[in-house]
Amino acid sequence: MENNMTDCEEGEGEPRTQGDGHPKESSPFINSSAASDMKKSQQYDGKSMALFEEEIDTSPMVSSLLSSLANYSNLPTGSKEHEEAENNEEGARPSKKPVKAPQLGTLMGVYLPCIQNIFGVILFLRMTWMVGIGGVLGSFIIVFMCCSTTMLTAISMSAIATNGVVPAGGSYYMISRSLGPEFGGAVGICFYLGTTFAGAMYILGCIEILLIYIVPQAAIFKIEGLEGPEAEIALLNNMRVYGTIVLSFMAIVVFVGVKYVNKLALVFLACVILSILAVYAGIIKTALEPPVFPVCLIGNRTLLSKSYDICAKVIEIDNETITTKMWRSFCDSDSLNATCDEYFINNNITEIQGIPGVTSGILAENLFGNYLEKGMILEKRGISSNVDPDIPTTNANRYVLADITSFFTLLVGIYFPSVTGIMAGSNRSGDLRDAQKSIPIGTIAAITTTSTVYMSCVVLFGACIEGVVLRDKFGEGVNGNLVIGTLAWPSPWVIVFGSFFSTCGAGLQSLTGAPRLLQAISRDGIIPFLRVFGHGKANGEPTWALLLTASICEIGIIIASLDAVAPILSMFFLMCYMFVNLACALQTLLRTPNWRPRFKFYHWALSFLGMSLCLSLMFICSWYYAIVAMGIATCIYKYIEFCGAEKEWGDGIRGISLSAARFALMRLEEGPPHTKNWRPQILVLVSMDAEQNVEQPRLLSLTNQLKAGKGLTIVGTSVQGTFLDSYTEAQQADQSLRKLMETEKVKGFSQVVVSSNIRDGTSHLIQVGGLGGLKHNTVMVSWPQNWKQPECYQQFRNFIVKVTLSKLALK
Repeated sequence: MENNMTDCEEGEGEPRTQGDGHPKESSPFINSSAASDMKKSQQYDGKSMALFEEEIDTSPMVSSLLSSLANYSNLPTGSKEHEEAENNEEGARPSKKPVKAPQLGTLMGVYLPCIQNIFGVILFLRMTWMVGIGGVLGSFIIVFMCCSTTMLTAISMSAIATNGVVPAGGSYYMISRSLGPEFGGAVGICFYLGTTFAGAMYILGCIEILLIYIVPQAAIFKIEGLEGPEAEIALLNNMRVYGTIVLSFMAIVVFVGVKYVNKLALVFLACVILSILAVYAGIIKTALEPPVFPVCLIGNRTLLSKSYDICAKVIEIDNETITTKMWRSFCDSDSLNATCDEYFINNNITEIQGIPGVTSGILAENLFGNYLEKGMILEKRGISSNVDPDIPTTNANRYVLADITSFFTLLVGIYFPSVTGIMAGSNRSGDLRDAQKSIPIGTIAAITTTSTVYMSCVVLFGACIEGVVLRDKFGEGVNGNLVIGTLAWPSPWVIVFGSFFSTCGAGLQSLTGAPRLLQAISRDGIIPFLRVFGHGKANGEPTWALLLTASICEIGIIIASLDAVAPILSMFFLMCYMFVNLACALQTLLRTPNWRPRFKFYHWALSFLGMSLCLSLMFICSWYYAIVAMGIATCIYKYIEFCGAEKEWGDGIRGISLSAARFALMRLEEGPPHTKNWRPQILVLVSMDAEQNVEQPRLLSLTNQLKAGKGLTIVGTSVQGTFLDSYTEAQQADQSLRKLMETEKVKGFSQVVVSSNIRDGTSHLIQVGGLGGLKHNTVMVSWPQNWKQPECYQQFRNFIVKVTLSKLALK
């Protein structure tokens, strides 16, 4: 204090006093100098030093909201730092004050990113088809099961988030630091593969929207004029070519700089929200004025829009009957006497309203499922048709056909990716103001919102749209329009372009987030062969991880079918969620000391139920995919357990081993073993030389042969001296014993005691060796060397004493 006062007097000439006459310090920093004061004052310049401050006092609510929206980003923790590093590399002038990452709240940091990630391509491209195929009841059950699974997983995630300090780094860091490297690595790899295949799914959805609904003329492999398998192959080839081009472009964008993805995050979010609002607006409008989307039927069969220009066989013009394009599609000429298709002649033409409206009562017709075989014609319920079963179907290419064989489990696998994305909020844990509060509230609120939207959409789609239109996956019966787009207001193009840009954004975010997740796993060193992917550009961008991610994503692009890729990523996400639920349930049941979640709605039964749902959904979706995914996760877990796991964060599964060991030891205490169950449990007594090396190494080889790899082996030795003085020698002796046991492949334990003399130390080993019912029943010692020589008499005497003590100890 005197030094500070002196400095003040020398710098100011005369101390300033205030009230009590004590001189006022020139700096608020203790033990400060003039140079350090200047540096610290610049650091804290313009910053409020208040301990607590109401946000409304510093900035108005509207201004705060607009600022948060301007800084909105859906990228994982670390992307912001890479963006700043890129700006510095480009020659941007470093700012005078350090730029602090925005401290995000629940809305901007968790809720909106989760909303954006959960709503995706399945909602826009497959939701109506799922309702048409599975029926309102079946689809509602699927949605309820999938949403319940993610809700239970979110509760488990909330327990992890409230279990101590939430580390910055996202879901992988939270899980691995809380549950151990084995669980963390297995969950991390499953999450990485799921995110990577999700990128492929989003790109395929983007290409499907582009080639089918926006610019069909851009197809490289022309589909016009092709039928059946040839048309399907042409479509898949188009998906592969354009998918590879789009994947390459997106990978280049991510490689060039994540800041370009970050700047468009708000645009992608707006596309998702506006598209959903357009759907609800269209549903409300159907109650007042249903849109005009006619569907043409022959009998009860749905016609392709390109098969006709007028929904009629013939028309009257100036009292003259003229055949239409439809007539020419089913007949061999445009003459009224032409030879026509039998079904075409025997059935009438009917034009129905594709979207009769929410008040039409169509819900009763769409209540139950209508599963189709591949190539079956879409038929309307409630309308009879005149068909001869003995006559084969002709001109099938004029009707809307089912492109795949559908069944309940397929719908589950295709739909589940639309409820993933619940970890988007926890991925930004480092940017949250209060992660323990924001992650549970924001994630659960987002799942509640999206689940409500999905469930209401199932009911409202079934109540608004005709069944044959719902089952028309690509809108071939409604002029090639996106089916959900026909319902949107004010125009179908709102949904088409909104879904296109949202899928593009989701694909970019997957290609941005997945490499960073792989980089985090690689830098932890828990999986040795992945360490190369921890390297990147100078600013930390994961270049090698991005290359691997794009390569895996290309596998999904080559598959080329959205319906085939969706179940694959469903498996990885379900495996990831199952590991999270399983780990949380085990932590609670085993009463792990460091497991103390403060989330009041958490219970181990909820985690167990979530795990059971995940496992059930895996086998419901595809039993062979489930076996493969479980095999991958098990291999990762065991690989980390045996070869990796250089980090020690506390293994949550270790409690199982401790509980099982305690239970087994207690069972052994119940009585002596039966003669059939007896096996040698050997205490091997060895001696050490001056350098703490074993003098009788071959004794362990004999031990291994005697018990044939079964039973218990304890290798013990005694170090002469006091514990404090000989502690180092005892540690060296223990290391020597362990190394020799590993060399001789002896499975057992080493034990070293420090005693005032070797004789007492040996006695201690024989008396206290083992634990509970797992004690030695045989003692093995080496025969003393040179025992016939007089100078070795004392050594031989000690040997006799050892044998005697052994007999006494084992009586």
